[in-house]
Amino acid sequence: VQLQASGGGLVQAGDSLRLSCAASGRTFSSNTMAWFRQASGKEREFVAGIPWNGPKTSYTDSVKGRFIISRDNAKNTVYLQMNSLNPEDTAAYYCAADRRAYSWYIGRAAGEYDDWGQGTQVTVSS
Repeated sequence: VQLQASGGGLVQAGDSLRLSCAASGRTFSSNTMAWFRQASGKEREFVAGIPWNGPKTSYTDSVKGRFIISRDNAKNTVYLQMNSLNPEDTAAYYCAADRRAYSWYIGRAAGEYDDWGQGTQVTVSS
């Protein structure tokens, strides 16, 4: 079972990026998926989450109105559209999957997720 995150890069403040998280090994279409991020020297924090069938989503306050999480279950992929990026968004971004199936619950603690991708770096310059 693997989660492969991609799409990170170096951008300027105000730019946009779209992260993707592709799953292989098994389908995650029945599982809540989430994005977390970890800045240098800080703890991993919840960014956004989406349950197995949408459309309900959850975001941390600092990204509300700027980030959009979505999923394509046919492609076994979750996305994070990030708009109006600012330097405070600089971090390694990780996708994660909750193994509980068909749950509408979106956990905000890293310990509630069982499978993790390797992370993709997002760096926003001012």
